[in-house]
Amino acid sequence: MVGAEFYIFDNELWCKSDDGRNFIVDETCTEVISYIINNVRARYPEAYKALSKHYQKSSISASYYQYLMARRFCKCNFGSLDATSEDVRNDGVFNFENVQCPMRGECPLEGVVCNPVFDAHLLKSEMRVMKLWYEGRTKEEIAEELFISPGTVKNHIKSAYLKLGVHSEAEFVRYAKDNHLFTN
Repeated sequence: MVGAEFYIFDNELWCKSDDGRNFIVDETCTEVISYIINNVRARYPEAYKALSKHYQKSSISASYYQYLMARRFCKCNFGSLDATSEDVRNDGVFNFENVQCPMRGECPLEGVVCNPVFDAHLLKSEMRVMKLWYEGRTKEEIAEELFISPGTVKNHIKSAYLKLGVHSEAEFVRYAKDNHLFTN
């Protein structure tokens, strides 16, 4: 699937593809649904787990079950048709919107499915170092602030780069911004 914009119209989930075509996303849109579900499973496992549990009673029909999960995820994170950026880029990165929801503050899935936390598969110690690295601190400043050696800082950065598949500070900053690694 190439980049797409999702929006709600008449309480239905619609998709505007990069070729400008608009269509209702329903159970028959298996390519779109699979793409969304696979990305949610890989990047937002807590959201995937919550959606799986929430729609468990519908799991008898796999296509309907996945449709319900994808629809809910999109409705919670991509609300209106806008021209600022694609909701789903062709590289699988999601650009979440602040969706107006009447259940805000009451929904048990808020913060789990709505505006979910990205899972970078980093250890907590690596995340602490990488957050400071992202903020522009030097290795020495990070070491001093976290009471660890500069060598440990260097090892955490190296390990995080390997896990994330990035090779430079610029690539890491882009990755962190694209995936909202330190903002939620």
